[in-house]
This record gives sequence, C-alpha cells and structure tokens, in this order.
Amino acid sequence: MLVTRLFNSFIFLALLVIIYLNTYIYMAKANPNQEFAQTNGSHFAVNGKPLYLNGFNAYWMLYYAGDPSTKAKVAAAFQQATKYGMNIARTWAFSDGGYRALQVSPGSYNEDTFKALDFVVTEAREYGVYVILSLVNNFKDYGGRPRYVEWARERGQSLKNEDDFYTNAVVKQYYKNHIKAVLTRINSITGVAYKDDPTIFAWELMNEARCPTDPSGTLLQEWIKEMAAHVKSIDNHHLLEAGLEGFYGESVPERQKYNPNNTPVGTDFITNNQIPDIDFATIHIYPEQWLPPGNTSDEIQLEFVNKWIQAHIQDSDSVLKKPILIGEFGKSYKYPGYSEQKRNSYFQKVYDAIYDCAKSKGPCGGGLFWQLMTQGMTNFGDGYEVVLESSPSTANIIHQQSLRLAVLSSIT
Repeated sequence: MLVTRLFNSFIFLALLVIIYLNTYIYMAKANPNQEFAQTNGSHFAVNGKPLYLNGFNAYWMLYYAGDPSTKAKVAAAFQQATKYGMNIARTWAFSDGGYRALQVSPGSYNEDTFKALDFVVTEAREYGVYVILSLVNNFKDYGGRPRYVEWARERGQSLKNEDDFYTNAVVKQYYKNHIKAVLTRINSITGVAYKDDPTIFAWELMNEARCPTDPSGTLLQEWIKEMAAHVKSIDNHHLLEAGLEGFYGESVPERQKYNPNNTPVGTDFITNNQIPDIDFATIHIYPEQWLPPGNTSDEIQLEFVNKWIQAHIQDSDSVLKKPILIGEFGKSYKYPGYSEQKRNSYFQKVYDAIYDCAKSKGPCGGGLFWQLMTQGMTNFGDGYEVVLESSPSTANIIHQQSLRLAVLSSIT
C-alpha cells in the first residue's frame, strides 16, 4: 500500500514537472505566430487549442520606434514582457497629423513613421508576442476623431461637432481609407502584408469609442456595423473588436445599474458586441476615474471592479456567446493613498477574476494592464506605468498570472 502511494505521488510529481516544462517552453516562445488566433465559441484558440492571454498596453511604441535614439526601448519592452511570460500587447496604429505623424493628412502617409510601425510589428513577431492594433483614437491625443473632423472642415464640410465623425460621408471615407492603408501595408522588414501576418491578434476599430450626443447608441451602432464590415471585406483572417470600455446602454436598461455614473457615452455593450463582424468583447476598468467623487475608497472601488467584471463575463457567456478581454486596467500613483502594495492587490484581484473564469471554462480569455514602460521614459508616464525592473513585486504577480494561464492552456 505504501509503495502504491509513493508510486502515485511520483507519477503526480512527474506530471507536474512535465506541465511546468511545457509552460516554460510555451513562455519562451510565447506564441509561434504561425497561425491566426481564432475564436471557438466563447473562447480564444490557436491551432485548435485554447489560448489565454496575459499582456500589456504600450501606446508609445509607434512614437519611440520612429526615433533611432529610442527605438531600442521597443525591443526592450518586448524582451522584458516575454521574460515574465506575457504574450500580447496593445498599441496604436494611428498618429493623425502633428509631429511625426503616421497619417499627415487624409490618405497621405509618412513612410518613415510607417516603417516605425513595421518595426513594432516585427519585434513583436521576433519575441512571439501577439499585438492588437488600434486604428483611431476617440480622443484628441495623436489626432483621433477630432483631427478627422478638422480635416473635413478644412476641406469644406459643415460639421457641428466631433460626433459627426460617425455620420459624415467624407469623414467616414477618410477613416475607411486609413483602414485599407494599414491592413494592406507590406511590412518593409518582413515583406509580409499586415493582413497576412498572424503576429497581429486583432484589429481595434477605435480606442474607447464614445458618442455622447446620442445617448441612444444608434449612431455608434451603425458606424461599428459599417466599419466592421469594411475591415472584414479587406481582411477576414484577423479577429476584430470595437474597442469599447463596457458601458451599458438603453437596449438592456436593467444592466445600466452597473455603469459607474450617469454620464451618457452613447455606447451599448450588448448591441455593439452583438454585431456579427465583431469577434470578441472588451472592457476597461478605471474606478478611480469613473466613480463619482466621494465614492472612491479602496473598498468601494474593489466592489465596483468585481461587479463590473462579473456582469460582463455573464453577458459575454449567456447573451453574446463570444470571448471577452479586459483590454485596460491599472492603478495610478497620482491618486491619494496610492502604494505599490495596493497596486499589487488590485492587479491580483483582476488576475484572479480572469483566472477563475478561465479555469471554469468561462469566456474571459485574458487581460492587459495599462501600461508597460522601461526605465528612462518618465516623459511618457501617466501615473499608471509599470516599470518591471523597478517593481519586482508587481513583476512577480504578472509572472505568476502568465504561469498559471499557460499551465491552464496545457491541461484544457
């Protein structure tokens, strides 16, 4: 009997060793980027196997890659990310007008900046990291839809406000042309068209799309339908997401109680993500920014975060029947009461929700914190940056999440 128990224990330990060896091999390669990521029901998959994602945002990559004196920061970020098992990054494929623009004016591109984007995609490919490329910003940073509206006004269009971005035919064509320019771009380093490169995990229609002048959500709904169809007409290989933060709209009034405030944003998590060409849903989480003043204690924030995540997981599973990705979350040192320990606890809270969902075969496929930076980038810091070399305790939490998701992939 003792011999049998010892033998069984040995077999169990041997299996654990095999799993962890496979995990480290998996992390070393992150992903071979030889097959396109897909969805299988409410899960992500690659090569017919489950795919779980742990990663980071790094909006600054296009800008830094465009300067020979800073482009090494891009490679360093990918190198450090893979050291801690991360396998996905999200960054901008836009810079509309302004200094070192990608799109200088409608349809006119700076080739040097496009080569910088080529470098970002190539480095991701070299390190085996997927990338989500966002195609325009909701905000004025790096141009965004305000710049598109400005361009149209300069060319004779009579537009009332920035929300005309979603309805004006000239503006919409500018954006469609940008979609085509990026998706059909031939990478100057690899010779592979972006639309044919499995390194790209997904396209994102807009970073944090909003349309506050139309609380009904109708304008944004029609825009997402039109632009999603346009993307798929050019590239039907890659996944596509809308770039939403997760706010509920008028289609399901009873879910609006989960919204952090009463500010109308013109999005609808349910109907926007039910569009057939949208492959998966996203949410962002910023309780310290979103919750009304006076409701920002750590306890209230964590309670909101838990309800926000669980409500969207439930809807992704039972209503959308699509995967969901936590596209942004973080904790800023610019708010009162910050400590690295509190940031670590917050990251752990989000990571546990992701892992528990994945472990139970739920629809949440991973998360990306905002944002990863390397040392010497203080001018791009916004309070949320994580510098792994300077924050070993946070790096360890990120690493442990990568490990357990990789193990989960190997046994599911």
